[in-house]
Amino acid sequence: MKRKTILKTLLSVATMATLPLASAATAQDAIIIGEINHYKRLAAFTGPYKQGIELALEEINAAGGVIDRPLEFIFRDDQGEPGEAIKIAEELMTREGAVMLTGTILSNVGLAISSFAAEKGYVYLASEPLADALVWSAGNPYTFRLRASTHMQAAMLAEEAAKTDDVTYATIAPNYAYGKDAVAAFKAALIKLKPDVEFVGEQWPGVFKIDAGAEVQALERAKPDAIYNVTFGPDLAKFVREGGDRGLFDGRNVYGLLSGEPEYIDPLGDEAPEGWTVTGYPWQDLNDGEAGAFVDAYQARYDDYPRIGSLVGYMTVQSIAAALEKAGSTETEAIRAAFEDLTFDSPMGEVTYRSIDNQSTAGAYVGKTALKDGKGVMVDWTFKNGADYLPSDEEVRALRPSE
Repeated sequence: MKRKTILKTLLSVATMATLPLASAATAQDAIIIGEINHYKRLAAFTGPYKQGIELALEEINAAGGVIDRPLEFIFRDDQGEPGEAIKIAEELMTREGAVMLTGTILSNVGLAISSFAAEKGYVYLASEPLADALVWSAGNPYTFRLRASTHMQAAMLAEEAAKTDDVTYATIAPNYAYGKDAVAAFKAALIKLKPDVEFVGEQWPGVFKIDAGAEVQALERAKPDAIYNVTFGPDLAKFVREGGDRGLFDGRNVYGLLSGEPEYIDPLGDEAPEGWTVTGYPWQDLNDGEAGAFVDAYQARYDDYPRIGSLVGYMTVQSIAAALEKAGSTETEAIRAAFEDLTFDSPMGEVTYRSIDNQSTAGAYVGKTALKDGKGVMVDWTFKNGADYLPSDEEVRALRPSE
């Protein structure tokens, strides 16, 4: 959908502001999607994420819905607890009439829902959780993942690291599935590109429980040439502050997974690090094509700029709408089959869900951090196609359990 078309749609939607999202038909006719997330615990991400979902729903329903029915999301908060997420998933499917599940940010919660979906035969689109296990070692036919995985984004950063003269590296990552997979992926990718590198230290703080002073001291004692950072949210803020105060980053290259995303770099203000190589979302520079059209539409709708969560939410709805149209049905097996090799157009370009592992080919932006007007931004960035950073079919078969 071109920029003018999107903005025209938004103007039409504005005239229906007092009507529900499912205004094209009765509520009973709506196709229900169960969305589970950590809305209170990670509000900085889930707020923009939900707005991205709502923008896409407005556009789709204003255009007639999906298979001639309106699309509706029911949002539920799991408090970041796997057990609560599973309970909610069951209620959404059996009591609320959801035809499939989506959502979650934390990988441990996503893995729990994925296992439950496989057991019950529910389709689950993991919008955000990045742990590689989700589509490989713990993969199953009913779970699909939208975002570029830890393997993909870590490989993008390793590609940049391999261009330097750095030999010794230290890592810091949260001690759960996402962090462990992110470190393992970076190590494997960098060693493959540059066999002489050495990893001289690893730090594993509990997620959102970092003792930043102690972690910085430990990293400094390792005397690495470069640092690979996987912390995010409040842990990232504490790490950046302590590391900056103690000179940890002086004269060292730092690689930050997700550190360039507005959700995580914006709260740092003028303390945002400069010169880190990161994955993120340079929305300020996206002025053309579908990427620019999405930024314009989001700003027009919310009088605010999009975060990466906004984009993920928007693409989540695009994925589901495309799968339902392909399936021509709301039956579970039809939806599951439709997701395999599904291709749709998005603000990130064409995206495909690979049937070999149910991972999408969505890419990521890689660039440098800088300060502009007292805020952290991404500069000198490039967009990297996710398909170029995925393992071969043969490699996936060795990683994924037989089904």
